[in-house]
Amino acid sequence: MAAHRYPLRVYFEDTDAGGVAYHANYLKWAERARTESLRAMHLPHALMMERYDAMLVVRRIEVEYSAPARLDDALIVETRLRAMGAATLDLTQTVLREEEGRTVLLATLVVGLVCVRPDGLRPVRIPAPWRDALGGTSTPA
Repeated sequence: MAAHRYPLRVYFEDTDAGGVAYHANYLKWAERARTESLRAMHLPHALMMERYDAMLVVRRIEVEYSAPARLDDALIVETRLRAMGAATLDLTQTVLREEEGRTVLLATLVVGLVCVRPDGLRPVRIPAPWRDALGGTSTPA
């Protein structure tokens, strides 16, 4: 899977009184970027739920903040596959800002997902179309 790039803008609602993006918004931005990366592969969450009675849920997330996002910044969230197991995906997501011809790293998220059945949330194998689109076999972390 090539890196997926999701553009976004920091709005007033995303910031604190000082105009700095609130830390929890990085989780929302990362979620949207993961959703859009699946949509870009023509394999949205809804299709997984409808055809395979399965869904991807976050099981673990780590965030390291490097620099603040500020009101009206144009950002990019890059999503990359780190590793894939039978029922799991590990991703790295970076939040970036282009500034004066250089890229500034704002945050790095390491995200662990697990594929589960909606009833009971028991792990199940990632459906074949998603495995194939993501690379098909397990990759090193």
